[in-house]
Order: sequence, then C-alpha cells, then structure tokens
Amino acid sequence: MKRRSQSNHLILLAALLPGVGHIVLGKRGRGIRLLVVTIAVILVMYWRWEVFVSAFHSTRIDHWLAAVFLIVSLAASVTYSVWDVRRLLTEIPMATRGKSPYQLARRRFRANRLAVTAVYVITAFYILAVLAPLLAPYDPSAITDVLKTRFLPPSMDHPFGTDAFGRDLLSRALYGARVSLSVGLLAVMIAISMGTVYGAVAGYFGGFIDNVLMRIVDVVIAIPTFFLMLMLVGIFEANLVFLVLILGLTSWPGTARFIRGEILSLKQREFTEAARAIGLPNRLIIFRHLIPNALSPVLVSTALMIGGMIGAEAGLSFLGIGIRPPTPSWGNMISQGKDALLVAWWVAFFPGALLALTVVCFNLLADGIRDALDPKALMQRFV
Repeated sequence: MKRRSQSNHLILLAALLPGVGHIVLGKRGRGIRLLVVTIAVILVMYWRWEVFVSAFHSTRIDHWLAAVFLIVSLAASVTYSVWDVRRLLTEIPMATRGKSPYQLARRRFRANRLAVTAVYVITAFYILAVLAPLLAPYDPSAITDVLKTRFLPPSMDHPFGTDAFGRDLLSRALYGARVSLSVGLLAVMIAISMGTVYGAVAGYFGGFIDNVLMRIVDVVIAIPTFFLMLMLVGIFEANLVFLVLILGLTSWPGTARFIRGEILSLKQREFTEAARAIGLPNRLIIFRHLIPNALSPVLVSTALMIGGMIGAEAGLSFLGIGIRPPTPSWGNMISQGKDALLVAWWVAFFPGALLALTVVCFNLLADGIRDALDPKALMQRFV
C-alpha cells in the first residue's frame, strides 16, 4: 500500500513538473532534458504572451502553427513524463531481460558525444525555425528609417546587427532557417522515397526490368546535376515548392543504386525464400521485409543528403536564382552581405556561420548513425 502511494505521488509529480519524477528515479539525463524542454516552452509562452495569443487570430498559418506547436510540445512533455515514469516503476530489471538490436544501436549512438550534440543542435534549429513568428523580435521584411538603421553592428536591440536596408538580421536568420531547413528536409524525403522504391523494385525483380531501370539511372547520373538545376531555376520562376521538387527529383539515383545492391543480397536470404514459400505477394515482400532490412545505409545517406541539400539551396540563392528577396534564406542573406564585408562583416557572417554549423552537424549525425549501425566502425575508433 505504501509503495502504491509513493508511485502515485511520483506520477503526480511527473504530471505537474515533467522531468522531476525521472530525476527521483535516478534517470537524471532524461529528467533534465524533459525539465529543460518544459521550462523553455513555459518561458517562451510567458515572454511572448501577447504574440502567442494574437497568433490564434492571425490569418497567417505559420503564426497559428507556431502557437499550436508550443501547446502540443507542453502537452507531449507532460504525457511522455507520466507514461515513462509509470513504465519505469514497473520496469523489469536490466539483468533479467535482453536487449534488442535497436537498444544496442541506440547505446552505441549515445556513446558518440559529437553525434548526440549534433542531434541537439539540429533539433534546436528546427524548433527555432517553427517558432520564428513568435521569437523574431522584428518583422524580417520591415524597412523603416534606412539612414538611421542600416548597417547597425550587433547590440542588445539587434543581436545580429542590421543589413543595408535596416532590417534586423536575427529575425531574418530565424525566418531564413525555415526556408533553408525545410528545403533540405523535404527535398531529401522526395529523393530517398523515390530512390528506395526504385532501387528495391530493380533489385528484387532483376533481369530485364533491372537492366532497363538501371540504364535510366545511369542516364540521370550522367547529367550534370548542378548545371541542370541552374538551367531549370533560370528558366522557371524559383519558389520554395519548385526548388524542393528540383533538388529532390535530381538526387534520387544514388540512393537507388545502393538500395538495389542491398536488395540483391537480401532477396537470397532465408526469410525472403520463406515469404515466397507461404505465398506473400511481391508488394508485401518488398515493403515489409526487404526495404526495412536495407534501411541502414539509407539512414546514413539521409543525414548526409540533408546537409548537402541545404548547401545546394544556399548556393542557388547566393547566385540569385534560388529563393529571392525579400523572402529571407541563409543563401541570399550571405549574398547580400558579400558586398559589405569590409564595412559590415556581420551581414554575411551570422547566416554563414549558421549554415556551416548546420551542415557540419548533419555530417556528424551521419557519422554517428554509421557507427551505431556498424559496431566494427565504432570499435576501430577506439583501437
């Protein structure tokens, strides 16, 4: 009875202040993360309360989504805290239960501190991008008294300074993160989805179908991708949707080739033969059995490709044929600051630093995923 009362108190504590229950149970790392997230959400809602409330009356969907995101984050933090504390209270001791391959991979990933740090940085950037309408101190496109506000150095009022038109660079960097990060993520989702299905079909059926599909891949790979993108965005009007489609539809062949190689090996395994023997259709064999077992290299490729896509978007915007002003993106912000490096270094420095940090973090994440899914690579690091 006393134990049940203590459990109820811990669950109530977890509901009122997520993270504290985990700390009491000895899960300090998880508890501190939950506590930091909860406090951060509450502070943002308190600090920007008027903007938060007005977002629900706004006609702009990004303002509404930012406010809903805060509410959902707080609710998810409380729900997860209560659920996990209940699970920990009834958890079977580690010595009496085995560990799944997923748990082993997660432990190996957590051993890579650089990769874990990269995950935190990337997550923080995406959260800041979603919350940009609530966090941005100024309108990113507002131009007031240009003569008085242009090229102001970093200060308390303008932490990143201002540009040639007197616009606040911190606000523009936050809104630019939405463009750059969303282009990278959405383009890679298109490329990975197409390449995975295409390569799986080619590798599974083999023969004539494989030859035809892979010759198409060879033709696409032979086309200079960057020059093709330059030509297409030069002919058509470049906007966010068009840029995502161009980057995604020109980046899938690499994924298709190594997925095909994985499927060629997996389709000879016993579990595939067993699936055929019991009469499963080809569709189920490909999507339920083969593709899930071939996703290890896809995860590594996904992390690398997102960083590459963000860099590609920045390059196109820097050249003036990607996302065009006044819509901010890290690429066109760097382009606007390149002519003022001697008089206002901060205009190009801050978006350039954010871009470089993001790409480096995705590369570190890919390295961590590779080590986690390949124990030999992790062992070689410590040899």
